[in-house]
Amino acid sequence: MIPLYKPYMPIELPELNEILHSGVLAYGKWGRKFEQMLSDYIGNPNIAVVNSFNSAILVTLTTLGIKAGDQVIASPMSCLASNQPFATLGINVVWADIDPELGTLCPSSVREKITPKTKAIFHNHYCGYPGYIDEINEIGHESEILVIDDAIEAFGSEYKGKRIGNTGADATVFSFQTVRIPNTIDGGAIAFKDKSLYEKAKRIRDFGIHRDTFRDQLGEISLKSDISEPGYGATLSDVNSYIGCVQLEEIDKLLDIQQNNALAWCEKLKEVEYASLKVIDKSFHSPNYWVFGLLTENKIPTILEFREKGFYASGVHLPNNNYSVFGKQDILLGIEEFYLKFVALPCGWWF
Repeated sequence: MIPLYKPYMPIELPELNEILHSGVLAYGKWGRKFEQMLSDYIGNPNIAVVNSFNSAILVTLTTLGIKAGDQVIASPMSCLASNQPFATLGINVVWADIDPELGTLCPSSVREKITPKTKAIFHNHYCGYPGYIDEINEIGHESEILVIDDAIEAFGSEYKGKRIGNTGADATVFSFQTVRIPNTIDGGAIAFKDKSLYEKAKRIRDFGIHRDTFRDQLGEISLKSDISEPGYGATLSDVNSYIGCVQLEEIDKLLDIQQNNALAWCEKLKEVEYASLKVIDKSFHSPNYWVFGLLTENKIPTILEFREKGFYASGVHLPNNNYSVFGKQDILLGIEEFYLKFVALPCGWWF
C-alpha cells in the first residue's frame, strides 16, 4: 500500500562519516550553513535552527514573553505537537473556529475570541495549505497581538509569491521531524520578522548564553559574561544540520513531485463526488501538498475505498479540543463539519 507519509533521506551523504568522527558534533559549521540555506530559500535572514519542533515553539514563546496565565488563540484542527506546548507552560488556549472548506483559522472567529489577555494568534496552515494570511496578520496588527505562523506541515508552501516564514507573521515555527521535508531526523527552525527577536532567540535556545563573550582568552568561562535570560538546550547538532543541508539541495525537486501528484489527483477525482480541499485563491496560494486533502460526505467508506485501492487514506489529526488537558470550551461548528468530511491521500515524492 502506498503510505500517507514516508521519511525522505538522500541516497548519499558523503561527508557524514567525516563529521561523525571529527570530534565536532554539536551545533557549529553545518548548523550555521543550514541556517543560511534556509534563509536563502525562505527569503528571511532571521532564522534559527533548533533540535525539535517542540523546542521551536518553547523558544519562540519564551522569546516573545508569552507565559503561564496568558491567552493564545489557536486552531484545534492541527497536530497535537502544535498545541501541547501551551498546556505544558500553563498558557491558556482559546480555540477559534476554522473555515470548514479549508481547515485553517476563520478570521471572523479569531476576532470574536480576542480578550485583554490575548497575547498571540497561533495560525496553523493545515496539512500545508496556507490559510487567510493577510486577514490574520491584519487582525494581529490592529489588535497589537503577535501572530505566530504554525508551519509544522507547511515548509515550502507559498503565498503571493513568498514562502511561509516570510509572509508577515512575527514568528514562524517549522518542523523537520522524520515525515516532513526537509527532515533532519528530528529538528525544527524559527523565523522572525524582527532581527532583535532573532538574536534573543539564539541566546534562549542556548541556555541564555552570549557565545561571543562566554569564554575568556584562556578558553575559560568568563566571570564577565552574565546569563540574564532563561533558556533551553535546544541547539541542533551538526549531524542533523548536515542532513538538512543535503536535503535542501533537493527540496525543489521533491516539492515539484508533490505538486504534480496533486494535479494528477485533481484530474482523477473530477468525475467523483469528492471535493478537493479548497485553495483560497490559486493565484495567491501554493500549498506544498504534504498530503492531498479532499472533503467527502462519507468519510469512513471513502477511507476504506482508497485503502482497498492501495492508497493509505486517513483523517490525519483529531481535533485537539477533544483532549481534556486544554479544558472544556464551546463547540465549534466549522471544526465539527471539517472533521466529519476531511480525508487525506498520499501525495508525496515517493510515488
